[in-house]
Amino acid sequence: MRDKILITLVVLIIILNLGHTADHFARGDFRWPVTVESVPPIIVTLTINAILCFGLYFYLKNRVGPLFWALAAGIGVALGWLAHFSPFAVQTPQYIYHAYATPAAGWLAVAWLAVLMLALIATAIYAEYLWARRIPR
Repeated sequence: MRDKILITLVVLIIILNLGHTADHFARGDFRWPVTVESVPPIIVTLTINAILCFGLYFYLKNRVGPLFWALAAGIGVALGWLAHFSPFAVQTPQYIYHAYATPAAGWLAVAWLAVLMLALIATAIYAEYLWARRIPR
């Protein structure tokens, strides 16, 4: 059975992730014409968006369940933390903020990332709750 709250959270993650992808594009992470340096971020971005969109499609067709979304969102939190908040991160919130010409644009990009991370955390917790609730005791 499909859960409307989980679907809403997943759609929110897809929208936020597309916005975060636009942020990477605006900051010049994807160069045109394509260079060797820009291929890895392009592949990672396409893979993440494909997993999200195909995952939603298969969830709507009852082919995957809440455990898929608990794992996907949990992995998303881990990747987001490693990429932007860990001591090893190159593109920290400060880096993102200063990549823009105006403070408003910098704050928007950082806030967008923060909301994406919160949506991933909420989705991971909620999907885990749904999955655990379905296990017979």
